[in-house]
Amino acid sequence: MQMQTVSFREALRVWATIGILSFGGPAGQIALMHRELVERRKWIDDERFLHALNYCMLLPGPEATQLATYIGFVMHKTRGGLAAGVLFVLPGFVAILALSILYAGFHDLPAVAAMFFGLKAAVLAIVIEAVLRIGRRALKSGLMILVASLAFVAIFFFNVAFPAVVLSAGVLGLIGSRVSPDAFPSPAAAKKTESSTTVVERMAAAGELAHTLPSGRRAARVVVTCSVLWVAPIVALAIAFGRESIFVKEGVFFSETSVVTFGGAYAVLAYIAQRAVETYGWLAPGEMLDGLGLAETTPGPLIMVVQFVGFLGAYRHPGNLPPMLAGVLGSIVTVWVTFVPCFLWIFLGAPYIESLRGNRSLHSAMSTVTAAVVGVILNLSIWFGMNVVFRTIREEHVGPLRLFVPVPSSVDLAALTLAGLAMVAMFRFKLAVPKTLAVSALIGAAWKWFG
Repeated sequence: MQMQTVSFREALRVWATIGILSFGGPAGQIALMHRELVERRKWIDDERFLHALNYCMLLPGPEATQLATYIGFVMHKTRGGLAAGVLFVLPGFVAILALSILYAGFHDLPAVAAMFFGLKAAVLAIVIEAVLRIGRRALKSGLMILVASLAFVAIFFFNVAFPAVVLSAGVLGLIGSRVSPDAFPSPAAAKKTESSTTVVERMAAAGELAHTLPSGRRAARVVVTCSVLWVAPIVALAIAFGRESIFVKEGVFFSETSVVTFGGAYAVLAYIAQRAVETYGWLAPGEMLDGLGLAETTPGPLIMVVQFVGFLGAYRHPGNLPPMLAGVLGSIVTVWVTFVPCFLWIFLGAPYIESLRGNRSLHSAMSTVTAAVVGVILNLSIWFGMNVVFRTIREEHVGPLRLFVPVPSSVDLAALTLAGLAMVAMFRFKLAVPKTLAVSALIGAAWKWFG
């Protein structure tokens, strides 16, 4: 029977269930929400769902988290958005924190090291699958293929910063849609297929969506409140531990990444890895793969990999705190500054979302950014692949070019074989990501113990 209204308690139960079951990255999470909220419960119609999704894809940050926050906001105002967003992230936060503690405390134990050896190989297959999946969706014209190629060359060979690539792609889409509109994708007209009205439609008919109307006063209040919540913890940490403490550095760094995370976790991971590994020395390249493996095996957004980075960075630079306590604090700080901006973007922009419907220029910008992200993810897959398969990689510079040269004698045949098996499992037999990771971890552990 179709519900006439949805109580806040019922919404909490549904959002908690979605958060616990949100495996499989953005594609799986969005599909789960569509099945639960559009098809099964009929809370929201397909047209509004897709329009909200397009808006979230234009924003920095994890689009699935922001989509949940948006729908929660429409259904139950600010408290609904907070509940949906927090419950979407909370299960993954708890799981990653527990696994980070295990990793930091017992990483040197042979059994743990063997398990993560198998995870690394599987993650390589997952990243390659992401390149192919997103590429099929985004590269539908020669121009988009060219954009992806240029993005890859800019990052891999010329070390151009990821934010610069994204910004350039967005500007190209905005300008190009006006100069040569036929060369850029047009927004598809949404079609309404529901035979009966949804909960949100009935709320609109009853005048219960006034909170979604634009308001300058409300927008100012949202900006001030979220900005204070975003910055205040960093200021407090600077006062308590000093401006040069690891907690302040992580708070500032991950605040920066939270505003450039266009394209999801896979895309921004290259930027995070470059800074966290090469600039700050918080962890090793192979450990980035371990972190992504943890994020892949737990519910919630893949960007939760930053929690692992924040934990290890603070664990290894604890200052006067015990390492584990420092790691937990670094983990909390990282997650806080990563996700507070998500609520800012949604609570500020949701009331104006109707003005984005069918806007050709914004759609072209989004499509061009998505194409560039394919090139970024290709760069990530090659970078990860070299670090999985080869134990030694030399970095050489020829003029403005940056080249990575693997040492052939350092090839890891076991890792190469495991990665190949993971690819066969995913591409040929369509094995789900969690199962692929679990099987790879077990095979890796067995290989290390009995090989």
